[in-house]
Amino acid sequence: MKPIVQISLDVTSIKEALEMAEIAVEAGIDWIEAGTPLLLAEGLHAVRELRKAFPEHPIVADLKTMDGGYLEAEMMAKAGATHVVVMGVAHPATIRAVVRAARYYGIKVMGDVLAAEDKVANAKMLQDNGVDYIIVHTGFDERGEDPERSPMDHLDPIVKAVTIPVQAVGGLSIKQAAEMPAYGAPLVVVGAPLVIDSKQFAASTNREELKQILSDLVVTVKQ
Repeated sequence: MKPIVQISLDVTSIKEALEMAEIAVEAGIDWIEAGTPLLLAEGLHAVRELRKAFPEHPIVADLKTMDGGYLEAEMMAKAGATHVVVMGVAHPATIRAVVRAARYYGIKVMGDVLAAEDKVANAKMLQDNGVDYIIVHTGFDERGEDPERSPMDHLDPIVKAVTIPVQAVGGLSIKQAAEMPAYGAPLVVVGAPLVIDSKQFAASTNREELKQILSDLVVTVKQ
């Protein structure tokens, strides 16, 4: 697939999310992600407001679903999400439930291998159960204890093991994110590098700087 650039709105208010999304859309990004912090703080309201403001853009709801798969996917689809995220360490029944809901409501499923003991086997299992994309994810807390860890640790064998598109997430710099299509991960996502400062989640206050960073990223990824 052609490279896609996704902005993860890892903020905790609808106001901040809409402001950052507006900048990102002006910069040419393709997909908008309602990040987990945003969903925890604002829930379905955040997805509805993003859909209202950006009616043509795909919206990823990073639910990190572990149970109640059908209901969670259904709720997000009805609110306007086009993609939902299920955890690979969830019970396979949950993964299948999310996929069933997604098929019914015409949305897509992203399977996240975060915390899986065998990430390659987990990615293959997710694909076998019908997810549409794999997220190779190294977590924020995991990297906090071991800064050397990276999605690059597992990316290549996962890309080789599955036939569906892959996304790499977790601690990548803007430059590294832009290089992901060359490693077989065409779904480029940025978010945390733009908003985390001294381990606190806070949106950039420099609109023009943020727009320039994102515009440069879009050009680099799609050239």
